[in-house]
Amino acid sequence: MSKILEQLATAIIEGDIDNTPKLVQKALDEGLEPLTILNDGMVMGMNEVGRRFKAGDMFVPEVLMSAEAMQAGLKVLRPLLVASGAKLLGKVIMATVQGDLHDIGKNLVGMMCEGAGFEVIDLGFDVPAERIVQAVKEHKPDIVGLSALLTTTMRQMAYTIKALEEAGLRDKVKVMVGGAPVDEEFAKKIGADGYGSNAAAGAELAKKLVGAA
Repeated sequence: MSKILEQLATAIIEGDIDNTPKLVQKALDEGLEPLTILNDGMVMGMNEVGRRFKAGDMFVPEVLMSAEAMQAGLKVLRPLLVASGAKLLGKVIMATVQGDLHDIGKNLVGMMCEGAGFEVIDLGFDVPAERIVQAVKEHKPDIVGLSALLTTTMRQMAYTIKALEEAGLRDKVKVMVGGAPVDEEFAKKIGADGYGSNAAAGAELAKKLVGAA
């Protein structure tokens, strides 16, 4: 790995929001391809963040800082990736289901997915099933990620999957679910394709669902 890509990965691991975009620009100035900068610098950094988070060596505030550094770098890189026609791993729609106003977990999973090389469309929180169906029609994602923090809103995940079935879209997308009250058994019961226990696991699951892990 070139020195600049190592520095970029380290800046993301350390959550260095100021330096990350400067290092992205420096890598571009050195003639590195946007996709190389993304995969061999930024994604490498976020992969290490995910590994440390899973191992209990990093905590949510630190992961958020790393994810924000990644976002800052992507602001510089994203237009060039689009212009170069670079193929990302896939497209993910993220939403906290209707009735639930909690979105820190969802945001973290979205950032980790973006860090893994996905395009992420975040619909926000308190999102009704109809709006998710509409977004699937519009954006044609590979994955829909649903989040709930309240036991009272978990059933909205099932309603959303049913709405996707009724719209004839269920076989066109993978559905992954997560959130404090959700578990593997519940995910299977409602017909989801997978369950992520935390942000790093959610990003890993997304990669598996598109055959990239």
